[in-house]
Amino acid sequence: MSGRLVPLDQFVLKIHSRCDLACDHCYVYEAADQSWRGRPQVISDKVVSQAAHRIAEHARAHALPAVQVVLHGGEPLLAGRERLRRIITEFGQALRGVCDLDLRIHTNGIQLNENICDLFAEQGVKVGISLDGDRAANDRHRRYANGRSSYDKVIRAITLLQERYRDLYAGLLCTIDVANDPLVVYESLIALRPPRIDFLLPHATWDHPPRRERPGSEYADWLTAIYDRWIADGQPSEIRTFGSIMSTLHGGPNLTEALGLGPTGLAVIETDGSYEQVDSLKVAFEGAPETGMNVFSHTLDMVAGHPGIAAREQGLAGLCQTCRECPVVGSCGGGLYTHRYREGSGFANPSVYCTDLFALISHISQHQPGQGGATVISTADFEALAAGLGDGAAVTSLVEAQRGLQRGLLGAVYQTAKNSPVVPESARAQLEIAWSVLTTVDRDQPTALSALLGHPYLRAWAVRC
Repeated sequence: MSGRLVPLDQFVLKIHSRCDLACDHCYVYEAADQSWRGRPQVISDKVVSQAAHRIAEHARAHALPAVQVVLHGGEPLLAGRERLRRIITEFGQALRGVCDLDLRIHTNGIQLNENICDLFAEQGVKVGISLDGDRAANDRHRRYANGRSSYDKVIRAITLLQERYRDLYAGLLCTIDVANDPLVVYESLIALRPPRIDFLLPHATWDHPPRRERPGSEYADWLTAIYDRWIADGQPSEIRTFGSIMSTLHGGPNLTEALGLGPTGLAVIETDGSYEQVDSLKVAFEGAPETGMNVFSHTLDMVAGHPGIAAREQGLAGLCQTCRECPVVGSCGGGLYTHRYREGSGFANPSVYCTDLFALISHISQHQPGQGGATVISTADFEALAAGLGDGAAVTSLVEAQRGLQRGLLGAVYQTAKNSPVVPESARAQLEIAWSVLTTVDRDQPTALSALLGHPYLRAWAVRC
C-alpha cells in the first residue's frame, strides 16, 4: 500500500481467550477462524508489558493526544481482579507523560461485582456490557453452554453500574436479531438508562449472508422503527449508529468503524502478543485477521502499514466502484469492512447489508430533528405557508424539504431496480450508466441536479416506479 501512514490510536487487548457463556452468534468461537483454540487462555505479564511499551512508543512517535485501550476477550473478567490490576497499572505507567489513556473494558457482565467495580473506580476504567434486549430477546442467543439464561446476572451487573458506579457505565452493546420486536428491545435497553447504545448488525459476508425473514431492507426497517421512536423520545441516550449517520450527513466525522469514510486507526493484540486486524474478520475465513506480526518483533508503525489495515484507511479510494458512485457513500463508507467479503473478489464489494444501509441513511437524512425532509420546516413557517402567507425563508425551507424527498425517491428507485430479479440485465446496465451520470452531475453541477429534482412530474414517476 502507498500513501501516508495513518497512526493507530485504538487498541483491543485480548486478556482472556475463553468465555463463560456460549452465545451462538459469537464471531470468536462460532465463525470460520478458530485461532482462539491455539492461544493462551490468559495474557501473560510479559505480553502486557511489551504491548504497553509498543503503544507508548507509537503514541510518542506520532504525538498522539490520546489512545483508547479496550480490555476484551473471550470474557475479560475471567482474568481475575489481581491480573486486571496489573494490566491497568502497567498501561497507566507506560503512557504517563506520553498521552491521555482512555481505558475501557467490554464484558458480558456475569463476573462483575463490587470488588471489581471498586478497582475500576479507583483507576477510571469505563465498563460496557453486552445485552440483546429484554429477557426473551437476550435468551435467544446469550446463554450458558447448558442452555441456561444469562439475563438475570447481566441485569444485576448493569444495575450495579447504574445505581452505585454510574461514572463507570459506558453503555450497552446489542446485536440485532430481526426476529425480536425492535421497540420492545429499545424500550428494555432505554429503561436501563445507558449513556450509549450500540446496535450491531450480525457479522456476515456474501458467502454467509445474514438471516432474513423476508427479502429487502429488513434490518433497516428494524433500525428505522427504533430511530423514529428515539427521535420522538428526545434522544434519551446516544445511539452510535444514528449519531454517526447524522454527523456525516452534515460533514462531520464518523463515530464508528462500521460507517463512514474516516480512518479507524484500530488494531487488536491477542493473548499471545500477536497483532491482528479488526477481529470481526474472523467470520470471513480462517486466518483472515492475521498480520504475521507480534509485540516482541514489530513496531506499531509496521502494523499500521500492513496492507489489510492500510486498506481500511483509504476512504473513498478504498471502495469498489458501486460504493464510490453511491449518493450515501459519505455516511455509509461501504459499511463494515468485514461485511464486504466474498470469495473470489475479497473485500472489493459493497456491504452484504448494502440495501439496508442505503434505506436507513436515506430515512435519517429525511427525518432529522430541526432539518431535512419532513422536519426542516418550522411550525411557524408551516402555519404561515398553510395560510397562504410565508416569507422567502419559509418557501426556501419548503423547497429544500421537497428536494430531500426527491433525492430519497430517486435513490430508492435505483436500489430497488438494481437488486430486482424481474428487471432485465440490459436495463440494469443502462440504469447504472444513468446513475453514474446523476452522481457526477451532483458532484460537479449541483444546480443542474437541483433543477431536475424540481421537475413537477419526477415525484409521480418515482412513486409509480
